[in-house]
Amino acid sequence: MVEEKIRLLIVEGRSYSGISDELLRGAVQAIEAYGAEHDVITVSSALQIPGAVALAEEAGHRPIGVQYDGYVALGCVIRGETYHFEIVANETARGLQDLCIGKRLAIGFGVLTVDEEDQAWTRARVSEGDRGGAAAKACLETIALKRQLLGQPR
Repeated sequence: MVEEKIRLLIVEGRSYSGISDELLRGAVQAIEAYGAEHDVITVSSALQIPGAVALAEEAGHRPIGVQYDGYVALGCVIRGETYHFEIVANETARGLQDLCIGKRLAIGFGVLTVDEEDQAWTRARVSEGDRGGAAAKACLETIALKRQLLGQPR
């Protein structure tokens, strides 16, 4: 039996393009180091990430859709002076967690929720926090666990 490569979809919210680029760089490095394949789609904000993951998962069960083994959610939400931060941060996390539990999806969470841009850079930089790489690794670990528990080849 020939084992197929793991294929991930990276869904990135691009509210802060420089930070997003660094998160993506870390995620891609981790995925490639593992020997997996990936695609990338972009949405304009973190709040759109759960919906995009849900659409991609549904499309993967259609004849022309791509089936993904897991998803990597990347984005950044920086606290402002309004309640908007809490809504975006909480609803993005809740939406992704609902997909993990309800649909049994492997999703690596790399959405930064910070008070200021400097904190985001510290967490995003591959040379420092590498949250993009950590999210990709978490997704890959979840896929391996899922396969182990279901008795599938890794």
